[in-house]
Amino acid sequence: MINTLFKNIITISALLLGCFCMYACENDTQEVDQLFSDKTGVEEGKEITAFMSQNAFVKAKLTAPYMLRYLTDTPYVEFNQSLHVDFYSDSITIESTLDAKFARYKENEGLVLLRDSVKVINLVQHDTLFTSELWWDQNKEQFYTHKPVWVNQPGKQIYGANGLTASQNFDSYTFFGARGRVTSGTEGLLE
Repeated sequence: MINTLFKNIITISALLLGCFCMYACENDTQEVDQLFSDKTGVEEGKEITAFMSQNAFVKAKLTAPYMLRYLTDTPYVEFNQSLHVDFYSDSITIESTLDAKFARYKENEGLVLLRDSVKVINLVQHDTLFTSELWWDQNKEQFYTHKPVWVNQPGKQIYGANGLTASQNFDSYTFFGARGRVTSGTEGLLE
Protein backbone atom coordinates (compact mmCIF):
# COMPACT_ATOMS: atom_id res chain seq x y z
CA MET A 1 0.00 0.00 0.00
CA ILE A 2 2.81 2.40 0.77
CA ASN A 3 4.43 1.36 -2.50
CA THR A 4 1.20 2.10 -4.44
CA LEU A 5 0.76 5.43 -2.63
CA PHE A 6 4.36 6.36 -3.48
CA LYS A 7 3.75 5.49 -7.15
CA ASN A 8 0.56 7.60 -7.20
CA ILE A 9 2.39 10.60 -5.68
CA ILE A 10 5.14 10.30 -8.28
CA THR A 11 2.57 10.00 -11.10
CA ILE A 12 0.56 13.00 -9.87
CA SER A 13 3.76 15.02 -9.39
CA ALA A 14 4.92 14.14 -12.90
CA LEU A 15 1.55 15.14 -14.38
CA LEU A 16 1.52 18.45 -12.48
CA LEU A 17 5.10 19.17 -13.48
CA GLY A 18 4.33 18.31 -17.10
CA CYS A 19 1.30 20.61 -17.13
CA PHE A 20 3.35 23.40 -15.55
CA CYS A 21 6.13 22.93 -18.12
CA MET A 22 3.71 22.89 -21.04
CA TYR A 23 2.05 26.05 -19.74
CA ALA A 24 5.41 27.76 -19.12
CA CYS A 25 6.86 26.74 -22.50
CA GLU A 26 4.19 28.36 -24.60
CA ASN A 27 6.11 30.23 -27.35
CA ASP A 28 5.24 32.13 -30.43
CA THR A 29 6.66 30.26 -33.44
CA GLN A 30 8.12 33.51 -34.81
CA GLU A 31 10.06 34.01 -31.56
CA VAL A 32 11.44 30.47 -31.78
CA ASP A 33 12.42 30.99 -35.44
CA GLN A 34 14.24 34.21 -34.54
CA LEU A 35 16.27 32.39 -31.90
CA PHE A 36 17.61 29.94 -34.48
CA SER A 37 17.98 32.31 -37.44
CA ASP A 38 21.44 33.29 -38.66
CA LYS A 39 22.48 36.63 -37.23
CA THR A 40 25.55 38.63 -38.04
CA GLY A 41 27.62 39.28 -34.95
CA VAL A 42 28.80 42.87 -34.63
CA GLU A 43 31.57 44.09 -32.37
CA GLU A 44 31.67 47.79 -31.56
CA GLY A 45 34.66 49.87 -30.55
CA LYS A 46 35.14 53.49 -29.55
CA GLU A 47 38.29 55.63 -29.49
CA ILE A 48 40.28 53.07 -31.53
CA THR A 49 44.07 53.01 -31.77
CA ALA A 50 45.58 50.14 -33.76
CA PHE A 51 49.11 49.43 -34.98
CA MET A 52 50.09 47.49 -38.11
CA SER A 53 53.50 45.88 -38.24
CA GLN A 54 55.48 43.95 -40.84
CA ASN A 55 58.70 42.06 -40.18
CA ALA A 56 58.82 43.40 -36.60
CA PHE A 57 58.59 47.04 -37.76
CA VAL A 58 55.66 49.33 -37.02
CA LYS A 59 54.32 50.37 -40.43
CA ALA A 60 51.15 52.26 -39.51
CA LYS A 61 49.10 53.63 -36.66
CA LEU A 62 45.33 53.97 -37.12
CA THR A 63 43.11 56.13 -34.92
CA ALA A 64 39.34 56.41 -35.23
CA PRO A 65 36.48 57.55 -33.01
CA TYR A 66 34.23 54.57 -33.81
CA MET A 67 34.53 51.10 -35.38
CA LEU A 68 32.17 48.23 -36.21
CA ARG A 69 33.51 44.73 -36.89
CA TYR A 70 31.09 42.39 -38.69
CA LEU A 71 31.62 38.69 -37.96
CA THR A 72 30.38 37.16 -41.20
CA ASP A 73 31.80 34.43 -43.44
CA THR A 74 34.09 37.13 -44.81
CA PRO A 75 34.65 39.43 -41.81
CA TYR A 76 35.10 43.14 -42.34
CA VAL A 77 35.59 46.28 -40.27
CA GLU A 78 33.92 49.63 -40.90
CA PHE A 79 34.97 53.06 -39.73
CA ASN A 80 31.93 55.21 -40.51
CA GLN A 81 32.85 58.30 -38.48
CA SER A 82 36.32 58.96 -39.97
CA LEU A 83 39.80 57.61 -39.48
CA HIS A 84 43.39 58.82 -39.50
CA VAL A 85 46.46 56.70 -40.34
CA ASP A 86 50.13 57.56 -39.86
CA PHE A 87 52.54 55.53 -42.04
CA TYR A 88 56.03 55.02 -40.64
CA SER A 89 59.43 54.46 -42.19
CA ASP A 90 61.70 51.74 -40.82
CA SER A 91 63.25 54.37 -38.55
CA ILE A 92 59.80 55.03 -37.01
CA THR A 93 59.37 58.50 -38.45
CA ILE A 94 56.05 59.42 -40.03
CA GLU A 95 56.42 59.35 -43.83
CA SER A 96 52.80 60.01 -44.76
CA THR A 97 49.33 60.47 -43.29
CA LEU A 98 45.89 59.48 -44.50
CA ASP A 99 42.45 60.82 -43.56
CA ALA A 100 38.99 59.73 -44.73
CA LYS A 101 35.43 60.00 -43.47
CA PHE A 102 34.65 56.32 -44.21
CA ALA A 103 36.68 53.11 -44.49
CA ARG A 104 35.94 49.41 -44.87
CA TYR A 105 38.65 46.80 -44.23
CA LYS A 106 38.17 43.34 -45.74
CA GLU A 107 40.21 41.23 -43.32
CA ASN A 108 40.68 38.09 -45.43
CA GLU A 109 41.71 40.02 -48.53
CA GLY A 110 43.90 42.70 -46.96
CA LEU A 111 41.96 45.41 -48.84
CA VAL A 112 40.87 48.76 -47.46
CA LEU A 113 38.28 50.95 -49.19
CA LEU A 114 38.54 54.64 -48.27
CA ARG A 115 35.72 56.99 -49.24
CA ASP A 116 34.54 60.54 -48.78
CA SER A 117 37.09 63.34 -48.55
CA VAL A 118 40.16 61.12 -48.82
CA LYS A 119 43.37 63.07 -48.21
CA VAL A 120 46.89 61.64 -48.21
CA ILE A 121 49.95 63.72 -47.37
CA ASN A 122 53.51 62.54 -48.12
CA LEU A 123 55.58 64.40 -45.56
CA VAL A 124 58.89 63.48 -47.22
CA GLN A 125 58.00 64.59 -50.78
CA HIS A 126 55.54 67.29 -49.60
CA ASP A 127 52.78 65.89 -51.84
CA THR A 128 49.07 66.03 -51.04
CA LEU A 129 46.54 63.74 -52.72
CA PHE A 130 42.77 64.34 -52.79
CA THR A 131 40.10 61.94 -54.10
CA SER A 132 36.61 60.66 -53.33
CA GLU A 133 37.61 56.98 -53.23
CA LEU A 134 40.88 55.14 -52.74
CA TRP A 135 41.75 51.45 -52.34
CA TRP A 136 44.70 50.28 -50.27
CA ASP A 137 46.04 46.79 -51.03
CA GLN A 138 48.13 45.85 -47.99
CA ASN A 139 49.57 42.74 -49.66
CA LYS A 140 50.88 44.68 -52.67
CA GLU A 141 51.68 47.75 -50.52
CA GLN A 142 49.94 49.96 -53.04
CA PHE A 143 47.10 52.46 -53.33
CA TYR A 144 44.86 52.75 -56.38
CA THR A 145 41.66 54.39 -57.61
CA HIS A 146 39.69 54.75 -60.82
CA LYS A 147 38.04 57.94 -59.57
CA PRO A 148 39.36 61.43 -60.36
CA VAL A 149 42.37 62.34 -58.21
CA TRP A 150 44.33 65.54 -57.57
CA VAL A 151 47.93 65.63 -56.40
CA ASN A 152 49.56 68.86 -55.32
CA GLN A 153 53.37 68.77 -55.33
CA PRO A 154 55.82 71.62 -54.84
CA GLY A 155 55.61 73.66 -58.06
CA LYS A 156 52.96 71.50 -59.77
CA GLN A 157 49.40 70.22 -59.65
CA ILE A 158 48.47 66.96 -61.35
CA TYR A 159 44.95 65.79 -62.11
CA GLY A 160 44.30 62.13 -62.92
CA ALA A 161 40.88 62.03 -64.56
CA ASN A 162 40.83 58.21 -64.52
CA GLY A 163 42.68 57.64 -61.25
CA LEU A 164 46.13 56.44 -60.29
CA THR A 165 48.24 53.76 -58.67
CA ALA A 166 50.82 54.68 -56.04
CA SER A 167 53.25 52.94 -53.75
CA GLN A 168 52.24 52.63 -50.11
CA ASN A 169 54.63 55.39 -49.04
CA PHE A 170 53.53 57.55 -52.01
CA ASP A 171 57.05 58.01 -53.34
CA SER A 172 55.92 57.00 -56.86
CA TYR A 173 52.68 57.54 -58.80
CA THR A 174 51.19 56.42 -62.10
CA PHE A 175 48.35 58.67 -63.27
CA PHE A 176 45.62 57.72 -65.76
CA GLY A 177 44.24 60.51 -67.93
CA ALA A 178 46.71 62.99 -66.41
CA ARG A 179 46.66 66.75 -66.83
CA GLY A 180 48.27 69.43 -64.74
CA ARG A 181 50.14 72.65 -64.25
CA VAL A 182 53.87 72.89 -63.71
CA THR A 183 55.42 76.07 -62.37
CA SER A 184 59.07 76.66 -63.29
CA GLY A 185 59.34 80.37 -63.95
CA THR A 186 56.54 80.16 -66.52
CA GLU A 187 53.40 78.09 -66.23
CA GLY A 188 52.77 75.32 -68.68
CA LEU A 189 50.20 72.61 -69.20
CA LEU A 190 51.28 69.01 -68.70
CA GLU A 191 49.53 66.62 -71.09
